[in-house]
Amino acid sequence: MISLNYGNVNSIVIGEENGLNIEQEFLEYKETISNIIADLNQRKDKLGQWLQWMNLGYSEETVWYVKEFASMVKDRFDNVLILGIGGSALGGIAVTEALLKPYWNLLTKEQRNGYPRIFFLDNIDPDSMTGLLQILDLNKTLVNVITKSGSTAETMSQYMIIKDLMEKELGDDYRKNIVATTDQRIGVLRQLADQEGYKTFVVPDDVGGRFSVFSAVGLLPFALVGLDIDRIMSGIKDMDLALKNTDIFENIAAQGALINYLMDTKKGKNISVMMPYSSRLKYISDWFVQLWAESLGKEVNKNGEKVNVGPTPVKALGATDQHSQIQLYNEGPNNKLITFIRVNNFDNSLEIPRIFEYTGIGYLGGKTVNDLINAEADSTRVALADYNRPTMTINIDRVDEYNIAQLLYMLEVQTAIAGELYNIDTFNQPGVEQAKNYTYALMGRAGYEDSAQNLKSKMITA
Repeated sequence: MISLNYGNVNSIVIGEENGLNIEQEFLEYKETISNIIADLNQRKDKLGQWLQWMNLGYSEETVWYVKEFASMVKDRFDNVLILGIGGSALGGIAVTEALLKPYWNLLTKEQRNGYPRIFFLDNIDPDSMTGLLQILDLNKTLVNVITKSGSTAETMSQYMIIKDLMEKELGDDYRKNIVATTDQRIGVLRQLADQEGYKTFVVPDDVGGRFSVFSAVGLLPFALVGLDIDRIMSGIKDMDLALKNTDIFENIAAQGALINYLMDTKKGKNISVMMPYSSRLKYISDWFVQLWAESLGKEVNKNGEKVNVGPTPVKALGATDQHSQIQLYNEGPNNKLITFIRVNNFDNSLEIPRIFEYTGIGYLGGKTVNDLINAEADSTRVALADYNRPTMTINIDRVDEYNIAQLLYMLEVQTAIAGELYNIDTFNQPGVEQAKNYTYALMGRAGYEDSAQNLKSKMITA
């Protein structure tokens, strides 16, 4: 199991002004946390609670269908192209970047064990889209369109462009190159997929996009490029069992949630930095930023009171950002809680040769880069404590399917518990919908004519 080291948020280490008396806080919130964990597990099977993501680790039917489809198409395509944005892409990017061989798309097919390259179009920049489409052979590309609503403007515009190109190049056979992941019953994409005869997978009800990584949204891309989704499911189930423990002294998701909440509300640490010391985990931070920001940044609480809460998530990468951000973290405003992710065992060991022994860099000879990156993680943590800056460290044994699944699921549960502590609706995002509606109005969607006129007048004065 992954572990959490929270020693450097303790007031004994970083002082009363910036630290917490962990033992006392855990005891004070013991009953509250126990009730939150029990309540989440009781509500997860009820419709309308948006907690079905807690059951995804047990969805054997989805795993079976995903594995069957991946097996059927394994040798047919050289490329997989994912069309999605936000929760429809960030989890897939995070997990594939972590678990596939580094520089996967640059490897030969033999080096990829026959599995395809994978590309994510998670934005609508016309230059990057055009560039990608110019290098992909669409005849050898499987396109996975992902949107639950089926009306996401960014994803559906991408789909319309690529569908048109495929139809022109491939004729009626283009349908074999498109698979849709969307709502089971309703929505534009569901309607189009049924009409066109695409193979489809389901985004489950009561699973929000940012919590969908272990549904078909993520599992299908993972299986298509050969990741072991059985090990992913094992990791989720084992972590889920551990996180059912209602004792805060034993539950790392509850510990992380409470520490983040108290650091924000009691100590003014309203910026939450996620900093893995592994390049393969770089995009875990991107995924976490959406999870944390969209879940916890809310204007009103469950009582309808205006509260404007939510810690601001920031992504960083060790050791890269020791040379760009740590100066600020050490000597700038003391308003951050930094969470490191430390990998105990890397897949490779890279020794530094014993050369230049009589120079200032000779001391590095004979050591490994593995030693160096973890020495940097440990020394940065201690240096921040010297400046009375709070940090936590998530330790994972190695970067593999089992551990990455545990890590992501733990962070999802941590977010749900934190939302209950803030007394907000963790699973809505009304602040996102306003901009979406304005976009629909500007692009001429039917029913948004009045909004378009109002918006255009605002844009003139802005």
